[in-house]
Amino acid sequence: MTADHVPSGAPSDEARADEARADEARADEARADEAPAARTIVHLVRHGEVDNPRGVIYGRLPGYNLSADGELMAKAAADFLTARDVTVLRCSPLDRARETAAPIARELGLEAVTDDRLIESENRFEGMRFAVGDGALRQPRYWMYLRNPFTPSWGEPYAQVAARVLAAATDAARAARGHEAVCVSHQLPIWVTRRAVEGHRLWHDPRRRECALGSVTSLTFAGDRVVEVSYAEPSGHRGNRVAGA
Repeated sequence: MTADHVPSGAPSDEARADEARADEARADEARADEAPAARTIVHLVRHGEVDNPRGVIYGRLPGYNLSADGELMAKAAADFLTARDVTVLRCSPLDRARETAAPIARELGLEAVTDDRLIESENRFEGMRFAVGDGALRQPRYWMYLRNPFTPSWGEPYAQVAARVLAAATDAARAARGHEAVCVSHQLPIWVTRRAVEGHRLWHDPRRRECALGSVTSLTFAGDRVVEVSYAEPSGHRGNRVAGA
C-alpha cells in the first residue's frame, strides 16, 4: 500500500483538521459559558425631601420640588456616589427626581437622561391628604379604592411597577456594562423592585419600607441577573423624617 493511499473509511488529514478545529471551537464556547458574567452595579436613588406644606399625596402631579433639606439630601447622595465608577445616569421625568439628579450629574460629569419607566406609580389619591379621619378617608366615595391592598386597587399594580423599573435598571446595567449606573426614582417603585429581585411578595406595609429620602438601593448585576442588593442612607436618619413618594 502506498504512503498516500488512505484505506476506505479512514478520515483524511483534512477531515481530521476540520474535526480538530471544531473541537477547539466547542472548547472555546465551553470556556465562555464558564467565564463569570461582567459585574455591573445600578444604584437606585430615591429623591430628596419635597416641599409639601399641605401634606398631600403628590404622586405624578407637577410643581412639587425639593425643599431646602431635599437639596441637601441630593447633595449627600452625590457625594456618596462621587468615588464610584458611574458611567450612566438616568432619572424619572418628575421635577423632584430631576432636581435630585442635578448635583449627581455635576459631580460625575454626566448628563441625566430621562427614563419614563422610573416615574412614580399612579395613585387615585393624588392631590389629597390621606390619613385616618382626614382627607380622602373621610369621603365614602373613595372607600371602594381600598378594597384590595394586594394589587393594589388604588393605583398602578405593584407587579407592573416592579417590571418597568427592573427593565429600566437592566437597560442601565447593559449601558454601563462592567461599571456602574445611577437611576433616580421614587420610594414605592424602588421598594417593590427590591422586593421583586429578592423574591418577596410585592404587597407590603408602607410604614416598613427601607427606602428613606435620598437613600441608595444598589443592585449588583451579573450579566442581566441581579445577584446582590445593598442599601445606604447618605443623609442619615434625616432621610426618614418626612414620608413621601
